[in-house]
Amino acid sequence: MSSHDTHGPEHEGFVQLPTPTIWPFVLALGISLAVAGMVTHWVITVLGVCMILPAVVGWFFQIFPHEQHEAVAVSTEVVTISSARIASAHPTIHEGRREVEPLESFSPMVGIKGGIAGGIAMTIPATIFGLLQYHSIWYPINLLAAGGFVSWAGKSDAFLAEFHPDGLAAGAAIHIFTSLLVGLLYGAMLPMFPKKPILTCGFVAPFLWTGILYTSLGVLSPILDQRIHWGWFFLSQVAFGLAAGYVVNLQIKVRSESFRSLPFAVRAGLHTDQSFDIEEIGKKEDPR
Repeated sequence: MSSHDTHGPEHEGFVQLPTPTIWPFVLALGISLAVAGMVTHWVITVLGVCMILPAVVGWFFQIFPHEQHEAVAVSTEVVTISSARIASAHPTIHEGRREVEPLESFSPMVGIKGGIAGGIAMTIPATIFGLLQYHSIWYPINLLAAGGFVSWAGKSDAFLAEFHPDGLAAGAAIHIFTSLLVGLLYGAMLPMFPKKPILTCGFVAPFLWTGILYTSLGVLSPILDQRIHWGWFFLSQVAFGLAAGYVVNLQIKVRSESFRSLPFAVRAGLHTDQSFDIEEIGKKEDPR
């Protein structure tokens, strides 16, 4: 790109501007030193006060009774800007090439179906854990409800192993909400990483969720952090991921060879200006 400027005639003149002053800077520095002296040494405070007093007086007389101004010379000129750049025309679309846009869009129902399937599958290892460790199918759901009940923080394991209607209602609500939320996340995430859906949903994602909760659960819910069995929790996450990933994988064409070859920005639903050969993208898509 090349450009050239055409300069017009210059005009000299003056403009009245407020006189520059250093007193605001001195005042700010003095206040900072005075405050810093409160936690360091009284001499620092004295130094700050010695800077504050002349700064206030000097700044006052510079703006009262009339603000001081000074004439500043300025020059004006008329500048005409032009460019020798040649505008490029849009490329002609040939029969052998076409621009690729995602043909599949994310549907929330896909994630909801995956969350429902994962939530059901997750209850199987959780129930087995309750039966083996506490001889009760109610312990896992009551432990989940205890995370929302402050009054249950000091309850015994025997109490959590019993049936409690309020614990069942609260635990089921928490489980359903989190399952649907994570299912929506799987539904949006899986089309972006379609090459190994079983590995992504069944092992990589559960490992990440478990690691995040392991480091933060002590702050979010101390009772869960004290009583949760991380081995069984990870197994439950794997069951959720495999079931949710399988359902989402059936609903979205994520294993198509042409879809795999697209850039991540396209798989994520972002706009792109890239073009690809029709031979590379025109393959017949397999929904499975």
